[in-house]
Amino acid sequence: MTAEAVPTQALAWFKEIDLHAVPRVGGKGASLGELRRAGITIPDGFVLTTDAFRLFMAPLRQQLQLEPRIAALQGKDNTTLNSECAQIRAALTRHQCPPELQKAISTAWQELSENGKHAVAVRSSATSEDGADASFAGLQDTYLWVQSEAAMLEAVKLCWASLYNAESVSYRLRLAVAEAQLAMAVVIQRMVNSYCSGVMFTRSPTTGDRSVITLEGSWGLGSAIVSGEVTPDKYVINKITREITRRDIGCKLMAHVPAPNGGVLEQEVEADRQQQPCLQDAQILALAEIAKQVERHYGKPQDIEWALDQDGNILLLQSRPETVWANKDTAPVAKPAAKPFDHIFKVMGGKR
Repeated sequence: MTAEAVPTQALAWFKEIDLHAVPRVGGKGASLGELRRAGITIPDGFVLTTDAFRLFMAPLRQQLQLEPRIAALQGKDNTTLNSECAQIRAALTRHQCPPELQKAISTAWQELSENGKHAVAVRSSATSEDGADASFAGLQDTYLWVQSEAAMLEAVKLCWASLYNAESVSYRLRLAVAEAQLAMAVVIQRMVNSYCSGVMFTRSPTTGDRSVITLEGSWGLGSAIVSGEVTPDKYVINKITREITRRDIGCKLMAHVPAPNGGVLEQEVEADRQQQPCLQDAQILALAEIAKQVERHYGKPQDIEWALDQDGNILLLQSRPETVWANKDTAPVAKPAAKPFDHIFKVMGGKR
């Protein structure tokens, strides 16, 4: 294989993509490119596109007879399903990247990490290409604080291999998603050594109120909040008046911090900081303004991950459409009834 055999679309930097690239770079990757184009500060990075996935998988599809092998799992018991999927994942993680693809990834990683000076996050990025988004249910693998090139390449293969978890394969079989349609992109993004971090919603996650921003924050990396391992500080900010209308300061007993040899570890928070707010009012309002900017750009409520670095700079790590209340907004009030009066009769609890 020659260098020309590697598709130029196999790797894309955030600056090169936007929301139109979802079929190639997945939701995470496209959103990060879109945020950058909108003038929002994000940690830089690149995406291994679906072309990279297909290039990596091409010889394995034939060697492992993937299409008939997966199809044969229809209706099999859990023991068989788990065993077969484990064998497929093991084959994927053992498989070497084509040399030219590995060289392209290595060159991009060296530029992003400044030859290993900065750790990276490796995150799966689900793509809705050919309706295959259903096959990614529950698959959002993330590997944090990856420090070496070898560890980065291993994390990439683990993201790809996660498509062959038993849960994912079973789900695809139920929905009859063809193996040939399967693809996954992988985001590789410079890590932020967060002083504090968290999430914010541009509508209330509890009431659906679109006039407020709800913000949650805690010490260290945001993975502690996402995993539910810490009770964060919570704030509610009025979008119009910029008033902070609610403050709930959590008892933040632990924080996720970078591990010396890569990855993340839990660290106990000093007693005098556990109930100390992790954000000052000026930082809360600055975050709220950024949230409003992001919502205006996308034209719909957003679920946003943010971080404050050790110098106090605000960076966004991800933004995605808010789904809980959006789904409620679009859901029908009642199921269609054969006759209009049936709706009233049902609500009144009548029997016929």
